[in-house]
Amino acid sequence: MKSWIETPSGSDFPLENIPFGIIEYQGRRGVATRIGDTVVRLSVLAHHGFLGFLTGDQLQVFEAPELNPFIGLGKAVTREVRLRLQELFREGNSALQSRADVCRQAFIPVREAVMRMPVHIGDYTDFYSSIEHATNVGKMFRDPANALLPNWRHLPVGYHGRASSIVLSGTPIHRPKGQTRPADEGPVVFGPTKQLDFELEMAFITNGSTPLGSSIPVEKAEDYIFGLVIFNDLSARDIQKWEYVPLGPFLSKSFGSIISPWVITLEALEPFRIDGPTQTPEPLPYLRQSEPANFDIQLEVALQASGCRPQSICKSNFGFLYWSMAQQLAHQTVAGCNIQVGDLYASGTISGSEPDSYGSMLELCWKGTRPLKLPDGSERTFLLDGDSVIIKAYAEKQGLRIGFGECETTILPALP
Repeated sequence: MKSWIETPSGSDFPLENIPFGIIEYQGRRGVATRIGDTVVRLSVLAHHGFLGFLTGDQLQVFEAPELNPFIGLGKAVTREVRLRLQELFREGNSALQSRADVCRQAFIPVREAVMRMPVHIGDYTDFYSSIEHATNVGKMFRDPANALLPNWRHLPVGYHGRASSIVLSGTPIHRPKGQTRPADEGPVVFGPTKQLDFELEMAFITNGSTPLGSSIPVEKAEDYIFGLVIFNDLSARDIQKWEYVPLGPFLSKSFGSIISPWVITLEALEPFRIDGPTQTPEPLPYLRQSEPANFDIQLEVALQASGCRPQSICKSNFGFLYWSMAQQLAHQTVAGCNIQVGDLYASGTISGSEPDSYGSMLELCWKGTRPLKLPDGSERTFLLDGDSVIIKAYAEKQGLRIGFGECETTILPALP
């Protein structure tokens, strides 16, 4: 597909993508999409009748300060909007291109558009769905011969996290403080974490609501998934080690998690659907899938020390996940948990089988025993103040690239 809107070669945002996000421009927020390096204000197109198949009330969703009202219209509507935008932007269609007055209002260079949080996140669940990551952590902290806990291959392990501390790419995060016990038999101390880590994750956003007590069948789960973002779940490993028994992470993961600004729809990712790993034993009936439900999305993490250029430290793939998004959502709701529009469900750290595909500093440096060497000659076992973590994600094959842009944050010193 070719667009009359200029699209640089290798762009994350060709005409086949049509992501959705929230921008602020001249003091007003609204729904936008992106083609190449051009951001398009959808409220302008709606006002001038280019989305006329929608009703008056539906057209108002493009002026909302978050995507929730738009994605809450359901897939039948959001798919139609996406197809209509592709038609308007397609090379040879002059309906919009000939309206210079509308284009001047609607089109903004990406450098002039201020990105905002794409959705209001009401609830947030973090899963633990990479078997390689779970095995690595089990080897480091438990019995190497029995790295996985007995339940891991039977259900998508997860916990409910803190939605209020999920922030947009570009937001710096202060080093958290908390209790740690540096030595197993030593005293408990309080202070800034000394083991600050990133976690390479993806997350999906729901587009529907269900009543309390109901559940979503695994074969219907994708009907409730609008799209995906990159997710960096920062973690304080020393705080986590001390606090997680018996109820799991708390302060160690609630001080800041970062998402990318553009939500990439499942429709855009459809060409990259693949089979996931073989699941042994076979899941219980409510988790069984008959069709491919993973997606071949390439992931890369770069670490940038203050004053240095970024250095790639990890390459992984979303397709490595043992438990699919559909299985995660089916399990989340099987006991009767209700979902809402805009809920966010993170994958858990995504690691591969090779050391350079491990999705956290904990694994890459193997609990601090194998330091990373950076271009300036310094070493890292965990993140230092001034370090920036940059995560990229894209799917690519046969000349088609669907990307997510970047998810970036910088570590600031702990506050007093």
